[in-house]
Amino acid sequence: MKTKSFLLGTVLLGMGSMLSCVSCCTDKRAVEHLRVEGTALVNESGDTVALKGVSFGWNVLWPRFYNGETVSHVVNEWGAEVVRAAVGVELRAPEAQAPCYLDDPDFGKECAETIVDAAIENGVYVLVDWHAHQLHTEEAVEFFTYMATKYKGVPNVIYEIWNEPAYKDYEAQTDYTWPEVKAYSETVVAAIRAIEPDAVIIVGTPRWSQNVDDAADDPVEGYGNLMYSLHFYAGTHKGWLRDKADYALSKGLPLFVTECGGMNADGDGPLDEESFCEWTGWMADRNISFLMWSLSDKDETCSMLLPSASSEGSWSESDIKPWGCLVRRTLLK
Repeated sequence: MKTKSFLLGTVLLGMGSMLSCVSCCTDKRAVEHLRVEGTALVNESGDTVALKGVSFGWNVLWPRFYNGETVSHVVNEWGAEVVRAAVGVELRAPEAQAPCYLDDPDFGKECAETIVDAAIENGVYVLVDWHAHQLHTEEAVEFFTYMATKYKGVPNVIYEIWNEPAYKDYEAQTDYTWPEVKAYSETVVAAIRAIEPDAVIIVGTPRWSQNVDDAADDPVEGYGNLMYSLHFYAGTHKGWLRDKADYALSKGLPLFVTECGGMNADGDGPLDEESFCEWTGWMADRNISFLMWSLSDKDETCSMLLPSASSEGSWSESDIKPWGCLVRRTLLK
C-alpha cells in the first residue's frame, strides 16, 4: 500500500504540474495571425486591423529599457497594441552603452528575443526591426534566419527587414535606389519565407523609408503578406509625403508606418501637434498601423522619458516628457 500510495501521489503531483503549466500558458493573452489583403492588414476573420504602438529606441543606446517589465508597462498602462525592438546594426557612437549587431550579434539577438518574448507574454504584436541605414545583406539573412527559426508560426511576430535605407555615400549624400533596396529585400524575404511561410514582412523604402511611390511602381513579386514601411516626422513631413503615400495606396501597395514622431525629422525641435493630428487622422481614415519613436531618455524631443525614469516601467508623470504624454494619449484614444 505504501508503494501504491507513493506512486499515486507521484502521478497526482505530475498531473498538478502539467495543469499548472497549462494554466500558465493559457494565462497569456492570445493574438490572431495577421495577413495582408489588398492594402489592408486583416485578422483571421478578415476584419481590418490598425495597430498602434511604441518603438523602443536603439538597443545599443538604451539597453536598460529592453526588458519585460517595460513592455508590460507600455501595454497595460499606455495601451500599446504593438511594440518594436530596434536592433542597432552599425551604430558605433561615443554614447553607445552596448555593442552594435555587427560587433556582437549575440547581444542584438538577445535584446530582440527579450522584447519578442515579453510581447508574446503580454498578448501584443512585435516588430523585429533590423535598425540599419546601410546595406548588410549577409548579416541580415543570418539574423532573420535565426529569428524566423526560433519564432516560426508565432502569430505575434512581424519582421521589419530594413529600418531606413539612407545614404550609401554620406559625403555625397547619394541615396540607395529602389532597385538596390528591392534586390536586398528579395534576398532577405526569401530567407525568411524558406522557414516562415506566413508571417507579415515589412520592406523598407528609399530616402529614410519615404519613397513608397518608387516601391509602388515596382513592388517585390512572388510573395504574400508583404507590407512597405513609411516614416514621417510631423514637424518636417507634411501633405507632400501623404500625397506620395496616397499614390502608393492607389497602386495597391500596403503601408505600415513603423516609425513616426511629432517633431522634426532629426528627432528634435518643437512638437507640432497640429501636424501630428493631421497624420493620425490620415492614418485612421486609411486603417494604417503605426508605431511612435522612441522609448528612450535622450535630451531630445523624440525621447519619451527623462533620465529619472525607471528601467522597468512604473513611471510617474514627472518621468514622462511632453512627447511621451502625447504618445500615451494617442494610444489610449
